[in-house]
Amino acid sequence: MPTLEEAQKEIIAEFSEAADWEERYQMLIEIGDELPILSPELKTEDRLVPGCQSRVWVVPEEKEGKLFIQADSDSAITKGMIALLLRVFSGRTREEIKSASLEFLKEIGLDKHLSMSRRNGLYSMVNKIRSF
Repeated sequence: MPTLEEAQKEIIAEFSEAADWEERYQMLIEIGDELPILSPELKTEDRLVPGCQSRVWVVPEEKEGKLFIQADSDSAITKGMIALLLRVFSGRTREEIKSASLEFLKEIGLDKHLSMSRRNGLYSMVNKIRSF
C-alpha cells in the first residue's frame, strides 16, 4: 500500500494527463465506477454525509489501529470524489487521517472547478471521514 503522500502524488499524476476538465470529469466518473457497491443494509441515515447535494454513505471499520472505509453515492461524479478520498484515507491511522494535507485536491483543480455545492459536499465528505 502506498504511503499517504504517494497516494496523493499518484492521483496528481493521473489527473495531470487529462487534456481538459471534461476529461477530468470523465476520469472521476470512471474512478467512481471502480468503487465496490455498498450493500443496501449499510446505506442508513446515520451513515449519510450531511451537507452533500447528493446522497453519500460512508462506513468506517477499524482494524488493527487503522480505519478502513467503504462508501457509495447516488451521483457518478460524487462517487468519483469519494473514491479519490478513499484512495488517500482508507487503511490509515486516525492520526494520519486527521493530519493529512489535502493539497492534492488543489493540485488536480477540484477545489476550483467544482460548483459551490459540490465543493461543499467534497469538504463535508472529508469532515465526515475525519470525524471517525
